[in-house]
Parts: sequence; C-alpha cells; structure tokens
Amino acid sequence: MATEQNTQTGKIGVTTENIFPVIKKFLYSDHEIFLRELVANAVDATQKMKALAASGEFKGELGDLKVSIVLDEAAKTLKIIDEGIGMTAEEVDKYINQIAFSSAGEFLEKYKDQISSIIGHFGLGFYSAFMVADKVTIETLSWKDGAKAVKWTCDGSPEYSMEECTKSSRGTEITLYLSEDSSEFASKGRIQSLLEKYCKFMPVPVVFGKEQEWKDGKYVDTDKDNVINNIEPLWTKKPSELKDEDYNKFYSALYPMAEEPLFHIHLNVDYPFTLTGILYFPKIKDQMEISRNKIQLFCNQMFVTDSVEAIVPDYLTLLHGVIDSPDIPLNVSRSYLQADSNVKMISGYITKKVADRLEEIFKKDRQAFEEKWDNVKLFIEYGMISDEKFCERALKFCLLKNTENKYFSIEDYRKGIEGNQTDKDKKLVILYATNAEDQYSYIEAAKNKGYDVLLLDCHLDSYFVNMLESKLENVKFARVDSDSIDRLIVKEEVKKPELKEEEKKALDEIFKGGLPEGMEWNVDADNLGADAAPVLITQSEFMRRYREMSKLGGGLNFYGSMPESYTLTVNLENPLVAELRSADASTEDAKAARNEKARQITDLALLANGLLKGKALSDFITRSYKLL
Repeated sequence: MATEQNTQTGKIGVTTENIFPVIKKFLYSDHEIFLRELVANAVDATQKMKALAASGEFKGELGDLKVSIVLDEAAKTLKIIDEGIGMTAEEVDKYINQIAFSSAGEFLEKYKDQISSIIGHFGLGFYSAFMVADKVTIETLSWKDGAKAVKWTCDGSPEYSMEECTKSSRGTEITLYLSEDSSEFASKGRIQSLLEKYCKFMPVPVVFGKEQEWKDGKYVDTDKDNVINNIEPLWTKKPSELKDEDYNKFYSALYPMAEEPLFHIHLNVDYPFTLTGILYFPKIKDQMEISRNKIQLFCNQMFVTDSVEAIVPDYLTLLHGVIDSPDIPLNVSRSYLQADSNVKMISGYITKKVADRLEEIFKKDRQAFEEKWDNVKLFIEYGMISDEKFCERALKFCLLKNTENKYFSIEDYRKGIEGNQTDKDKKLVILYATNAEDQYSYIEAAKNKGYDVLLLDCHLDSYFVNMLESKLENVKFARVDSDSIDRLIVKEEVKKPELKEEEKKALDEIFKGGLPEGMEWNVDADNLGADAAPVLITQSEFMRRYREMSKLGGGLNFYGSMPESYTLTVNLENPLVAELRSADASTEDAKAARNEKARQITDLALLANGLLKGKALSDFITRSYKLL
C-alpha cells in the first residue's frame, strides 16, 4: 500500500463550482443509465485491449476477457470490473480529473429541454456514477510494461485522492458505494433487469453472478457464469449466412409475445455512414398506436433507446427491430437530430430500403404481397401520406382492394374502370365503401350499373383518398353512399325539377318533422326514377371526409366542431312520394295520416343509414306493427 506522501490530492478540473449537483439535478429522471455508461466504458477498454493484441503491440496473454458486475446487497456496493487496457496515474489524471466543462448555469440552460443521456456527449460517462453513489473508487492497472496500479477515490465533492495500490491484474475495477436514495440499485433483480435492457447485445461477455438451478426446493448457484448478453446478435452477421428461421427466431427473442412478422429487411451499409440492423414488418392491421416504438436503437451493440422518432420518419416507427449506428449523435435534442446530416442520410437510406423491399415482393411474388396487404396497408398508406419520397415509390406497388376482395395496382385499376366510370366532364370517378355490410344496398346499386367499388376501411383512408386525388390526374373519389349512383357518376346533364316556393315548403312540412335533432338537414327534390327509393339520405363527400380527417388531428378541428349535416332527397318519380304529395291534408286527421306515412318512409331511410336510434327506433317498430 502506498505511503501517505505518495498520495495525491486535488480538485477535479472543472470550471463549475461543483459538478455533482449538476449531474444529479440534470439526470435524476434518467439515473438508471449510470450502469449503461459504466459497462460501456468497460467494454470499450476491453475492445481496445483486443485491438492492441491483434496489432501485435501487446504480446502477453489476453486471458478470458469479460466484464463482471458484482453486487453486495448488504453493503450496498456495486462493482464494474474489466480486464481491458487499464489506466496509468497520468491517464487517470487526464481522463478522470480534468474535465473540459463550461459553467453549470450555461450547461443547464443550453440543455434544459433534454432528458436523456447527455453526459456521454461530454465524455462524462464515468461521472454518471455519482447520480447513484455517495462515494466512488477506481482501482486500475495499465497494460503497459512497468505500470503501477492506482487507486482513485472521490466522495461526491470536487476533492479526490489518488495513490498507488496493490491491484495485480490488468484492467479497471470501479466500486460504487450506493447512496441512501438510490438503494433500489442494491437489488439483484433491479441490476439484472438493467443489464438485460442495456447490455444484452454488447460485444464483450457481461457477467452478473452465476447461473442458477432448482435444487432441494430452492434456486442455488452453479459454477457457470451468468452471461447476460449475446455478443454476436443477428444484425452483426452477413445476410448470406442467415435463413428466414434465424430472423424469425431473433424476432421472437426481441418480442416474445408477438405474432410472427410478415417479412424483414437486413440493413448493412458502411459508407458514407455506418449502419446495421434488422427491421421487421409486424402484422399491424389497425393497431397503429399499440405497435409504435418497437425499434430499438443501439450504438456499437449498446442499447440506447426505443424512441427513434427523431431518427426515422414517423411512419417507420410502426416497424419493429433494431438499428445500430455509431454515427447517430445520441445525446442531443430531437431538433438537432432532425437537422443532422448523418441522421438525414440514415433516415433516407432506411426509407429507400423499405421501399425497395416492398417493391421487390410486389414484383417477384405478387400473390404473397396480396396476402400480406391487409396487414401492411396501414403502414404503406401512412408512409405515402407523410413522406413524399416514399409516396413516389409506393404509387407503383400500392394495392387497392375492391368489395369482392380482388387486388389491383393503382394503374391497373384506373385502366380497368376508366371505360365505364368516367363522367361527362372526363373525370374518372372511383367509388368506394368503408363498410361492406353497412353500405350493402349502395354497393349493389353501383354494381347494377356495372360499376366497381373499392373497400377502404382503414382509419387513414380519408387522408389517403385526399392524397390520391392530388397525385392522380382527372380522378376523384366518391363514397358510394354519398349520393344516388346516377348523381355520383353523371353521364349526361340532367335537368333538376323546378319547384315553386309553396311546393318546397310542402315537402319540408311532409318530411322534415320526423328527422333527428342535433344534425343539420336539407330537404331536396330530384327525379331518381320510379324504381328508386322514395327518399335518399346522403352526406356531402367533402364534409364527411374532412370531419373524419379532423378526428385524426392535422389542423382540421374546424370541421370536427361543426354539426353533422345530411341531405334528404325526395324522389319525385317514386309512386309513394306522388301519393303523399297529392294526399288530402284538409283536416288534422288526414294530415296526421299523411305525415305518419311520410315518417315511416323517412325512418326506413334513416334505418338504412344507421341513424335511427333510441325512442325514434322504438316508435318506428310500434308504428310498423300498427301499419301491418
């Protein structure tokens, strides 16, 4: 042990009065990352040792290189031990004691909006230990010939002491004396879970205690090290070495409760940035919110976060998998990330790879693509709406499904219907339904005219339809129940019947009285044919579409706050309507009888549109029995 005169004392070289309150205050909400930072430093030191041996600079025995985590729950100490390059006294002085750092006030002001691991950005990973420890010691022996072991001690103030010690093995041992308010980290279960979260794929074995087995009614330690991590995760291997079952097995390890993914993309690029990873298409359907934030971001196999919105486009957060890149600045704000040139290139690369993979399946295995379509439709529509470059690519492989469950590319569908569904103004009208059962009668009316009807039942379809109308020339979309079929695709100019003012008032009197309250109603008249329904209830395509879009946000709340408005079109050519218009209404009884018939006709139309509810529905049933 060193004598007293060999002990060096001093103040840590920071320009702020005291770094430790700054660390604790700034990172308190994320203080569990201390373990990630310390293990990452140990792994880095070990990797450097391997490099020295590989280059021939170090000719000794490497030994069994690993990083060991040792917890003493009773003493509340936690050790991180490596067999890496270690440090000399001069290196401890340089890397631990001298910290290039601005004032605490400036630091907090500049980075006040950030909540994650900023400390690593300043080379302060080691100092994250003081978020959870009252005292920290470092015992270290450098790999260099003739080096002497050094012990560094600090009690959470700028003062430290440094002296020679008796450590005889190469590497570094850091001991944390956990503070009272961080006693949670003196729990074996807590440390195990943190190591599994942050270190499960680090490139050097990370050992925490021994594996256990069940013996004599309890778990007991075996002689085998409990290795936390897989040092060669799938994304570090060459795609040519792997099979589909390897990718699916890895997916199951990442997401144990998830269904098997639809397909995967292996990312591997080393210029002009380094990026590896595997992305999976999960079975999304309509579970957009549930499926978010399942991409895990790693830096050199160290877990960083599963919130990657700033690194990949928003719609790509619906994918699952891993991304690993040392070229993503990990410890800065979202706005900085989005402006960073590397991040932009990485984001663009991933977008291109995703589009390439989708187009490849579309071209090479159309049947498989169609089988997967309902599960990837939401993802593709979301991407097309939110990313212009992705949209340009996706227009080639995006599918449209009709009410008969047949799939078409956009271009094929357009060519297939343009001969029959082009109106008098040379506009192609694409008809669609959102619910095949609810809109059955409208779909049948369209089919009877020889028209095809798409099924657009995804909750993004209002935005999707708007986007397609802006991309496709001379095309408009119309929901099949938004008007009579002849008025949805107008083949020739039809003159509307002209009614006198008293005739309009009479129609209002006959039909408006029984309409539901809380909605805006417009009573209109038209000639729809003697065989068509007596009244038709429709909702403006424009207003309905924008109301649906407002429910999903996007600055359209104005439409969402407006009352729902409907048009009740009276078919003047229907015999029942003609009978009602000419019915005797000279007495109150006669008028009541006429209005009751009109109410029955109107209620049937409301029922067909799902708008007849509560008391009105009960009254309709009672009236129906009475009329029978």
